[in-house]
Amino acid sequence: MAITEVKRGDLTMIEKLTNAQRAKVLIEALPYIQRYNNKIVVIKYGGNAMVSEELKLDVMGDIVLLSLIGIRVVLVHGGGPEISEVLNAMNMESHFIDGLRVTDKKTAEVVQMVLSGKISKNLVSLIGNLGGKAISLSGMDGHMIEAKVLSEDLGYVGEITNINPNPILDILDKGYIPVISSIGYDQEANSYNINADTAASRIAGILKAESLILMTDAPGLLRNKDDPQSLIPVVNVSEAPQLVREGIISGGMIPKVECCTDAIRRGVKKVFIIDGRVPHSILIETLTDEGIGTMFLKGDN
Repeated sequence: MAITEVKRGDLTMIEKLTNAQRAKVLIEALPYIQRYNNKIVVIKYGGNAMVSEELKLDVMGDIVLLSLIGIRVVLVHGGGPEISEVLNAMNMESHFIDGLRVTDKKTAEVVQMVLSGKISKNLVSLIGNLGGKAISLSGMDGHMIEAKVLSEDLGYVGEITNINPNPILDILDKGYIPVISSIGYDQEANSYNINADTAASRIAGILKAESLILMTDAPGLLRNKDDPQSLIPVVNVSEAPQLVREGIISGGMIPKVECCTDAIRRGVKKVFIIDGRVPHSILIETLTDEGIGTMFLKGDN
């Protein structure tokens, strides 16, 4: 039975397994648990997995489980839909240029309020309710994410200039999961809206993470965007430019792949683009032989 066929209210997949099948699942996971023990895994949380309450519960449960088996999880999140919802409620229009939200001073304050004051706190609470321990941070805390204006046309949308890993490492060393909202700062105390994929990539790079997982609303990188069965399971970063030229990497996938390749070049061992719409996709990618999305690795070049 495919995992996407499992619905809440039915017997869970593990309940339908025989004892022998359950043992096989655990045995298969063991080498991955050993491989990732005490290693850092950065997860960028976004897309439909943030909108669906059922998927949100699955994702936070996966993160708690990874933490409990000894993986040092760092969670980075955005929150575009909720930001738009609050702006609409305040009768503030949203404008976008090349997929990036035009952010004036007032909008930057709303972004900070929604990401750091609402979403981060809710995720920390949910993780705690599931038996984990988490602390929320914004990129402004501890001067973690320093930024500058990316483009005058975009206003307070930031380009990262420096990452200070010490606040993250301090929280990890105390046994907590850092939950990081993608807000940056500058020396004039301005706050910046930072793309969450970019923030996760740079954070993973400075931490020399074992892996970075980007949750999306796509199965991964597809050779044919209209055919979910055309998933490309492994990509060497040296192959990415050719895939762009061939049109296989296009549209909104281009900046995501750029984040993947940048993370690899900064020292992250593996980067995954996975389908956050699939229940427990993080566990499937991290602890099974088959995985679920596209894995990016360092090429020969």
